[in-house]
Amino acid sequence: MSIRHYTPRRNRRGEISPRMNALLTTVMAIAISLQIAYPLLDGEALRVVTIAVVYWGAGAMVLHAALAYGTRYAFTYISFTFFYALFIESIGVATSWPFGEYSYSSGLGFKILSVPLVVPFAWIMISHPVLVIARRIAGNWVFLYGGVALAAWDLFLDPLMVASGRWTWKVNGAHVPFQPEIPLSNTFGWLLTGMGLIALLHLMLPRDRRKISATFSAVDIFVAWSLFSGIIGNLFFFHRPGIAFFAGAIFAAVTMPYFFARWLGRP
Repeated sequence: MSIRHYTPRRNRRGEISPRMNALLTTVMAIAISLQIAYPLLDGEALRVVTIAVVYWGAGAMVLHAALAYGTRYAFTYISFTFFYALFIESIGVATSWPFGEYSYSSGLGFKILSVPLVVPFAWIMISHPVLVIARRIAGNWVFLYGGVALAAWDLFLDPLMVASGRWTWKVNGAHVPFQPEIPLSNTFGWLLTGMGLIALLHLMLPRDRRKISATFSAVDIFVAWSLFSGIIGNLFFFHRPGIAFFAGAIFAAVTMPYFFARWLGRP
């Protein structure tokens, strides 16, 4: 009888340079700092910060994508997501499908096809981390997990933007729980279009990371912060505890398996 000693496979993947890691950390820190400032502002300052949050958040995720998977991955992800989001949103504004009847205010800046330029970048900001965590835990159901995750994230976003007048809805039927100003069709629209986006990104984008690549810490922080800030913001700053608990419970249920997988590691 012999005893075999198990030697774990060494991770031969190198880490990015301290300079690039500092750049990624800085961009992430600015994006989060802007979100922290959000509930403390009003008027024009709030409008500017609202737009800046999206661009800096999208910038952080695009930078992570490039450092982890390469420039081709990042370019494909940002360009396809931008045009996909612009196409879906322009149809939504023109036809009320699939989200429901809504319109954007002029406060979000320059528009293309009645859609503010910043809106596709919000899709860019969230699609990369959702794809990463879906691939980590969802197996053959990456597209379904991605749609659910995007719809869950929007449960925090939409009421915040409606309350600040960035866009408005016409509610004719059922509404999202604890969000009477937002139709339930919006959640189903996010589920449908989110599944489509993540399915296509999953098909187009490689899984393999660069030999010298960024860790998933930026994704971990972004997702955890989205959950934490959504709950704390609605509880203590926006005074909407229903949204904090309802949206928080759904987003936590979607993302906790990922954090357990990150903590325990792959089998």
